[in-house]
Amino acid sequence: MTDNSLNTDFWQDRPVFVTGGSGLLGSWLVRRLLRAEADVVCLVRDWVPQSELVRGALLDRVKVVRGDVRDQETVERALGEYEIDTVIHLAAQTIVGIANRNPVSTFESNVGGTWTLLEACRRSPTVKQIIVASSDTAYGQHEQLPYNEDAPLVGRHPYDVSKSCADLIAQAYAATYDLPVAITRCGNLYGGGDLNWNRIVPGTIRSVLRGQRPVVRSDGQFVRDYFYVEDAAAANMSLAEKLAADRALKGEAFNFSNETRVTVLELVDHILKLLDSDLEPDVRNEATNEIRRQYLSAEKARAALGWRPLFSLDEGLRATIAWYREFLGAGK
Repeated sequence: MTDNSLNTDFWQDRPVFVTGGSGLLGSWLVRRLLRAEADVVCLVRDWVPQSELVRGALLDRVKVVRGDVRDQETVERALGEYEIDTVIHLAAQTIVGIANRNPVSTFESNVGGTWTLLEACRRSPTVKQIIVASSDTAYGQHEQLPYNEDAPLVGRHPYDVSKSCADLIAQAYAATYDLPVAITRCGNLYGGGDLNWNRIVPGTIRSVLRGQRPVVRSDGQFVRDYFYVEDAAAANMSLAEKLAADRALKGEAFNFSNETRVTVLELVDHILKLLDSDLEPDVRNEATNEIRRQYLSAEKARAALGWRPLFSLDEGLRATIAWYREFLGAGK
């Protein structure tokens, strides 16, 4: 689809610092920032040849700072030397299973990385806007659905707790130090470039393209809203633009979702139909430490930011399938 929402007047030549640029969201965000003619600086920890950042030759068009988001000296040097105006903080360990097995590394990346980044921003006078990517999981589990931004952040398991903490730290820097930071809370991200095959969308697509039954780790009845990665990239940029225009948004968090809630099995069935497959999912009912029903209201983003999603679930899945067909060499 054609996206006419790019605000080149705002982004052209703007020095933008992106953490987590080699991740799923980061790669698409960098691509979108480059389309908007921003001057992009990426903090890159690991070299991931299969990432969209590398495969898409995006690294050739950005400035690269090699380092870890937990290294304040490196982050502060980058912010100062490149005279960064806008920061979009995406760097995180994002896999629930890894967080359950190794909580310390997840807390160090997601919590320590966030306070290090924000402290570096506090000490960097050129920085004017900071967007911190939180998550729907920061809310933890609530009976009242859909979640709105007033719901308390009560994560209980390692990944959820890491996002609750990072979110609260961002709010603390806004309230205590008047730091111009705002927070995005997106639904479950999916899209081309996600190489974590245990996740339901890439795992299902890869299995079906290879003629194998897709594996469902849960009982298939977990409910989520699935949010296409290009929409998430646009949402982060939109919030930065609005924060630049209205400093009263500092410390505010916004849910972003297309508000289409589906069970895991409904999502898998949708993908199977789009791939014209009659394979049956392999439902294993092995998932632990995951919230059963979780989905967001995006009413605040619509009202306060004039935001709307660019893609429906069907459009996002079609674009995602096309990406994996090419990536996996399955033809058109």
